[in-house]
Amino acid sequence: MTKAVFFDRDGVLNAIVERHGKPASPRTPAELHIEAEALATVQSLKAAGFAIFVVTNQPDVRRGLMSAASLKAIHAKLAAVLPVNEILACTHDTADDCPCRKPKPGLILDLALRHGVDLSKSWMIGDQDRDIACGEAAGCETILLSRTYNSADRSGADHVVESLSQVISVIQSSARRCA
Repeated sequence: MTKAVFFDRDGVLNAIVERHGKPASPRTPAELHIEAEALATVQSLKAAGFAIFVVTNQPDVRRGLMSAASLKAIHAKLAAVLPVNEILACTHDTADDCPCRKPKPGLILDLALRHGVDLSKSWMIGDQDRDIACGEAAGCETILLSRTYNSADRSGADHVVESLSQVISVIQSSARRCA
């Protein structure tokens, strides 16, 4: 069984887009701006033996605000830059109550089953409480990226960091404690 790092997408690997004063997801490839620390962070974790996955809620498809083709193009652009094993998106809206929409762990559980991932040796990294709840429900250790729009003080995350690159030292430190 392999160990993995599951990343949320927006606000973690790529910058959020602000719409009407609120954080939002990019809806076109042109709006996708990969975070400066993303490539080095993903490469470092991959070199340490982790499989790298992206799990993201993208309800704008269901809401008719973005096309499935645009989502596919955004993910192709992300995968062209970052060496990820796979990207999975839940395109349902909250009212659909599907098992893959975070905070439910369906996306992680699906990837773990298909890729032989040991979730007890894996991590979920996100910028929202729902990412942390998803990781916990799947049995992963969790890291919350502190952002102006989240509730880092009450997320329940195992670790809270200020920048994406800091996840490397947190994961390495945890691996040394468990060795």
